[in-house]
Amino acid sequence: MRLSRIYISQELTVGDTVVLPAQAAHYLTRVLRLSAGDAVRLFNGNGKDYTGEVRKIDRNTVLVGLSGERDPGTESPLKITLVQAISRGERMDYTVQKAAELGVFSIQPVFTSRVAVRLDDKRRIKRLSHWQGVVTSACEQSGRAVIPQVLEPLTLADWLMLEDDTQRLVLDPVAENKLSNCKITAGSVSVLVGPEGGFSTHELDQVKANGVASVSLGPRVFRTESAGPAAMAVLQVIAGDF
Repeated sequence: MRLSRIYISQELTVGDTVVLPAQAAHYLTRVLRLSAGDAVRLFNGNGKDYTGEVRKIDRNTVLVGLSGERDPGTESPLKITLVQAISRGERMDYTVQKAAELGVFSIQPVFTSRVAVRLDDKRRIKRLSHWQGVVTSACEQSGRAVIPQVLEPLTLADWLMLEDDTQRLVLDPVAENKLSNCKITAGSVSVLVGPEGGFSTHELDQVKANGVASVSLGPRVFRTESAGPAAMAVLQVIAGDF
């Protein structure tokens, strides 16, 4: 029987008794319907799962005693950064959720000329927190014990100027080279995905001028919310994760 997994953002140590935060306690008792004596698994994003038992439940307090820890072995050997042009509402939620399930290392939202979403400072902070929550929930469900970070949004130009050692790819429906035929030459890969409507010609020229290799996913054109997860699945096959 699969143990219920719950994320909590606090230190976890085998032998300790943990007081669950209110939200986690509500989820355990009201959604999962667990009772005292039931087994549970906690994680805090440090790469380990902690097995335990519900010790006490009352109106205001849920206590879990921790009895063991383990590395679940759910991380990919390839560090994939999904560089995703920001899409609207549930489309972006879908992308970050599936990317987390597929083993993404980090998610870099970017603004391009055809991105319709506008974020002032207040909305940016709110959106980042929301996306990170979607990622955390996906890790809770998928068995991952490392939580990918959703990075601060950048303009496409600013991302191109970043200095890093990742192998950079851009999805382009008319590229001659298929992603499935791409040779991965580094332990980390960044995959750039365009917005609804795609990149402008000028943007694609900029991307290619900065050494980003164009690859396609095959003969069909994907929606922006599904292109990134599809590319990740291909890369994980190449890396031997699938």
